[in-house]
This record gives sequence, C-alpha cells and structure tokens, in this order.
Amino acid sequence: MKANGVELDKVQVIIPAYNEEPTIGKVIERLQVLGLRNIRVVNNASDDKTAVVAEEAGAEVICEPVKGYGKACWTGYQTLSPDCEWVLFCDADGSDDLEHLPDFFAVVDDFDFILANRRVSKSGRQAMTPIQNFGNAFATTLIQLGWRFRYHDLGPLRLIRRQSLESIGMRDRNFGWTVEMQIRAIEYGLRIKEIPMSYLPRQGGQSKISGNVSGTIKAGSKILWTVFRYYLRSKFSNKRNSPSQ
Repeated sequence: MKANGVELDKVQVIIPAYNEEPTIGKVIERLQVLGLRNIRVVNNASDDKTAVVAEEAGAEVICEPVKGYGKACWTGYQTLSPDCEWVLFCDADGSDDLEHLPDFFAVVDDFDFILANRRVSKSGRQAMTPIQNFGNAFATTLIQLGWRFRYHDLGPLRLIRRQSLESIGMRDRNFGWTVEMQIRAIEYGLRIKEIPMSYLPRQGGQSKISGNVSGTIKAGSKILWTVFRYYLRSKFSNKRNSPSQ
C-alpha cells in the first residue's frame, strides 16, 4: 500500500510502552486505519496488560525489561526487516494526533528526518503542561544557540530514514533520547522538517513524566545534560580539528 509516495509496508512503527493498557489498543487501531501494518510495541517492564492488549490489537510485541524511554526505543529498532526504509516512533498514550501522518509521508522525498511540532498552535500548547512548554522552548533555544538550527519542539512523533537512524549512532537509553536524535541529525547533516501537528491530552492512564514532580525533574535534567554534553563535545572536537595558528 502506498501513501503520498511512501510504501507503507516499508515503514516500521515503534511504540515504547510502560503501563499503557488503557490506550495502546486504540493507538494501534488508528495506525492500522492509516494503512500501517508493521507495528512493534516495546513492552518496557509493564506490570499491567499492555502487552496482551497490544498483541490482541495486531501489533508485534517485544519485551525490554530494563526501564527507560531510550532503551525501549533502541530495542525497538533492532532486528528490522531488510525491507524497512523508514522508522516511525510514536507514543502509546494517544496524545499524538496521528491524522497528521499523511503530511509526514508527503515530504519523504525531500527530507530524512520529519518530526511533529506540537507547539505551533495555541491548542497544542494548551494541551501540554506549563513545564512541558517551558522545557521544550528552553531546550530548543539551547540547540539553536549551540548548533544554529531552529527546532520548535521535542515531540515524540518522528519519522526517520532507517539508514539515517543507523548512521547517527544513538547512545542515550532514557529521557535524553529525543533531544539526542535531534542534535545528531544536525551534526550529520540530515535534511530536517518539522510538521505542524495538533496535540491531544493523554487519552488514559497516568503520565510517567509530566504527571509527577520527580519524573519531570529527572526528564528535564537528563535533557539539559544531553544538550550540554553534546555541546562540549562539538566544541572540543572543533578545536582539535582546527588548523594550528
């Protein structure tokens, strides 16, 4: 099946999921309605029926017992089919408005890395918590200062060329995953596109990050540390590679 020039059978969907029993089935159904069939749910140490619901909905389920958003994402894109050309990451809580995916598929000929911008609209910003809005704005501003590229969001919905994903060498195994991917995409010269997207409140269950102070602090600290670490690395690398005066 083809959508806007993309062979949907060559798109691998990866959904990290930790205790998302109330929402995971509907997310899978929405993806299937859009024509996506290669859907892989990474059950990240859930103690509810996330895996059972996902399997019944028609997804492939693999288990990653070590908790961590990045760890689940990384595990998800191992052992991809040789036919896979694109990897789509999305959340399991139903907050991503997947009806925008055709807009992603429409630009694949011109870009390697396509991600959602949830903050482009007032309704999208209102659906995010004040801490989410501040954190996203702050982190993307730091990226602009350090790498001279303007992102507007660190949203989880992202489509990346399989070859590009394997080339950038993702290392983070936790909350720094999204920002690391965006920094590495700049450093590797990927063609990057943000797509305006509606954003919905979580459709069920409880947030593992924005829903509690501890999770927010941990995620925010890891994101900032990831930006700082890559900034230092890029500066030291530039100094080593610059001609001696």
